[in-house]
Amino acid sequence: MRKFWIAGGLGAGLLLCLVGLLVAGTFAAAAGVAGAAGGRSVGLAKGAVPAAYQGLVQKWGNLCPAISPALLAAQLYQESGWNPKAQSPANAQGIAQFIPGTWAEYGIDANGDGKKDVWDPEDAIPSAASYDCDLAKYVKDAPGDATSNMLAAYNAGAYRVIQYNGVPPYSETQNYVKTITTLAKSFEAPVGRVASSKQAAAAIYYAQGKLGTPYLWGGNGTADQNGRFDCSGLTKAAYNSVDIDLPRVANDQWNAGPHPQRDELLPGDLVFFAHNLNDPRTIHHVGIYVGGGYMINAPHTGAVIRFDKIDAPDYIGATRVTADGAKALPTANAG
Repeated sequence: MRKFWIAGGLGAGLLLCLVGLLVAGTFAAAAGVAGAAGGRSVGLAKGAVPAAYQGLVQKWGNLCPAISPALLAAQLYQESGWNPKAQSPANAQGIAQFIPGTWAEYGIDANGDGKKDVWDPEDAIPSAASYDCDLAKYVKDAPGDATSNMLAAYNAGAYRVIQYNGVPPYSETQNYVKTITTLAKSFEAPVGRVASSKQAAAAIYYAQGKLGTPYLWGGNGTADQNGRFDCSGLTKAAYNSVDIDLPRVANDQWNAGPHPQRDELLPGDLVFFAHNLNDPRTIHHVGIYVGGGYMINAPHTGAVIRFDKIDAPDYIGATRVTADGAKALPTANAG
């Protein structure tokens, strides 16, 4: 059971005043920070990729200019949710979801054990990067962004990209390009601050209105549950109040946007806690940051929705939720 620290030296009234100031200040912060968010990202955000695959993604994500570690991570997460045993109804297999015919042509024995194994991430992840780069070569003369053209070729075929001189006018393909490039931002280690939004302040306002509500495991705040929540039910409802639809489970909410550093947190960021700080799949708790080192959260059975400090040994990081980031999350992973 996760342990929390009640707001020790601050009274409830003082904290409510603090939150009121922070909610108002978030609007100003959003404007002031947005202009400082430029610059390219370097490497992977801490804890964004499970430790077992981080080295592979970092190495092979730099195989060619059209891809990056974050983009490769986004594709793998979208395809399988990091499940090396995933198998789809269409017989796509492994962590990179190769169909047998594509694997036979593009799979490589990257670990040198004499066997190219679609179920082995040491082969499948390098093969996914290699396949991306091969596609990028096929469409290198098409006008436009090389990464977008590569992703379009992955979805619609290289011929269509060449035929249409770039991303073809298919809604499925255009959505795929946007989804992967948006999702990639949740794996990047940002350079400079990450922009916030007015939606974050409104999400805090919603959560603040639930202070004192008893915790309920699996609670979604419905009438038959007497308006009670668990941790991720509260964060989902808070952002749903501003028309951002988050997944129901805490570790699925982790990739709903980029990951600010601890000293760059802004009110409205989701803050996460995990059993293994190198593996986001072990996230077990989430709250909404309000500033000053505090969050609003639904902590555990027997407690109420309250303020708690975020500085704890199991703090893994934070996510700055965006509407596009939430939409980019896979709704159902293969397998």
